[in-house]
Amino acid sequence: MELFNPNSNIDFMRWRKVSFALSAILMVISAAIIFMRGLDYGLDFTGGANIEVSYEKAVDVAEVRAALTAGGFDNAVVQTFGGTNDFAIRIVSEEEASSKTEEASNVANDKIAVEVLKALQAKRADAKVKSSEFVGPQIGEELRSDGLVAVIFVIAGISIYLWIRFEWRFAVSAVASEVHDTLLTVAAFALTGREFDLPALAAVLSVVGYSINDKIVVFDRVREIFRSSRKGEPAEILNRSINSTMSRTIMTGVTTALAVGTLYFLGGAALENFGLIMLIGIAIGIASSVFFANPVLLLLGVSKQDLMPKSKDDPELARRP
Repeated sequence: MELFNPNSNIDFMRWRKVSFALSAILMVISAAIIFMRGLDYGLDFTGGANIEVSYEKAVDVAEVRAALTAGGFDNAVVQTFGGTNDFAIRIVSEEEASSKTEEASNVANDKIAVEVLKALQAKRADAKVKSSEFVGPQIGEELRSDGLVAVIFVIAGISIYLWIRFEWRFAVSAVASEVHDTLLTVAAFALTGREFDLPALAAVLSVVGYSINDKIVVFDRVREIFRSSRKGEPAEILNRSINSTMSRTIMTGVTTALAVGTLYFLGGAALENFGLIMLIGIAIGIASSVFFANPVLLLLGVSKQDLMPKSKDDPELARRP
């Protein structure tokens, strides 16, 4: 089933100047949001208390959250593990974690654990603390820097792969698209005010991988049509490539969105951030495949000569005089 007629002839390249201008404006705004407003880092990156509690009888997650809110822990993250009796409660310290010594952090952690237990027992007397630990600020700083390095290495690896598989113009287009998609996705997530934790970081890396997949499909079609066409301007070839792969791009986006949408709506608090970032990234990735990546190729001057097989790669060409 085709959602989009592969033989259609929509002139996407006609709007390339508008799409470039819009993308540039959105990237500047996104960078400003990230650097000025910043992300609301979760316990994984800032340090704080991780407390495991259990009940003698089953209890609903909403009831545990309500008890913590009543006790003054509005931003506590509650997750179930091992059943409906055991919960992990994550609380970011209100004080600046980086200014604490390890001893002071342990004292603060013990105090938080006592206050959490008091809040829970105010609603249910059978609550008890199984264990509590403090995630130090140094570990959080390392996770932040390691996450940034991971994103940089992923994008660098993708660009090298595309340079080898296609041509340097495709690598530059892909890197520009990945920076565009990542900036817009992270900025949109920052505006939600949600905590940026390890699942959120994993989602950002997944968005990078998903986004480049769409670009590679279109790039393959661009190379195929360039090589098979006897004539045709680069803009026309790019339009044909986008039109012929549009149905596949939409279907991939819809099916992936259904999967991650399930994580967002039914996966609980632990997977909400992952699902939300993926949903945002899928939408941005589809749009950039059409209105950003290919216009960048055209701007860089991609041509038929750049994509013709070399004689050493094609035995038939090598035999020709």
